Amino acid sequence: MSDLLRLNEGSARTELPADPLDFLASLAGPTVWHVPGHDRTRTRVVTTLLHGNEPSGFLALHGWLREGVVPAVDAVCVLANVEAAALHPAFTHRSVTERRDLNRCFLGPFDDREGALAHAILDLVASEHPEALVDIHNNTGHNPPYGVGISPSREALALTGLFGDSFVWSHLELGALLEAVDACPAITVEVGKSGEAAADAVARRGLAAFLESASLFEAVSPAQVRVLKMPMRAQVAAGCSLVMAQRPDASADLTMPDDLDRHNFERVPVGSRIGWVRGEGWPLRLIDERGQDQSREYFERRGAELVARREFMPIMITVDAGIAKGDCVFYVVHEPEGPPLD
Repeated sequence: MSDLLRLNEGSARTELPADPLDFLASLAGPTVWHVPGHDRTRTRVVTTLLHGNEPSGFLALHGWLREGVVPAVDAVCVLANVEAAALHPAFTHRSVTERRDLNRCFLGPFDDREGALAHAILDLVASEHPEALVDIHNNTGHNPPYGVGISPSREALALTGLFGDSFVWSHLELGALLEAVDACPAITVEVGKSGEAAADAVARRGLAAFLESASLFEAVSPAQVRVLKMPMRAQVAAGCSLVMAQRPDASADLTMPDDLDRHNFERVPVGSRIGWVRGEGWPLRLIDERGQDQSREYFERRGAELVARREFMPIMITVDAGIAKGDCVFYVVHEPEGPPLD
């Protein structure tokens, strides 16, 4: 195992600090817990804390480790971006300032600290030959729990069903862990907004089911999971300033409502206001799977207002202006044509 990953065996689990912050402080860096299961011939991997401001998976794993439960199969549990999570105040930094977002590093390059850590995690996953991998995240806006994967296979839908009832079929290549794992069924799970008890509960319940179910892919019927295809990514246009507020901000090129995330996984009707625009510029890009900008097909200006030109369903809306500018504002999904299963 890489020197970047600190290995802990499962024998000392019940001696972990009871307080999650004390547990975080006890970690010297990226940490792997290897917990022997009832069936030593199989392994499952769970990763969390790839983003330091998304604590639900960390809290779920801390609680599960302290319980001392023997998993159904060997469990390999990765706490990744400990350094970012530990920055004061804890769980408020997505990544270490002026360093790359770890969950954008898994397709390379691997020539900086985050890249090296991503490569070490991939090497670990490859060496374990797992039967499944789940990567637990939070959203920065209000969302129901859902899974994300690169193919709506029966296995991916069954894994998603341990946490929620929607699966987002993604074509994107952002450098996320999910995109670099092809040796086993793998999904990212978004359990809800950071800091909310409901999100923590989803993570804890789903993690236990993932690690403790003897027949993993039979625990939930794939038919119970709705499939949505994610073809478009809404980004703030280059050079455009953004403010999240309830009324137009005279200092911003684009103002978007700070409760816009109430529309996550809802159908937004034609004519709905998305924001306010200052000046004559065009503030958004909506990039489809071919790399084409579809923003003018979906939005239009009516005076100073930016409104929906056609009905659409957004997900992963963030109301954090910094994250919206640095990553994206939301994604647009639709129901795929024909049977979604492989």
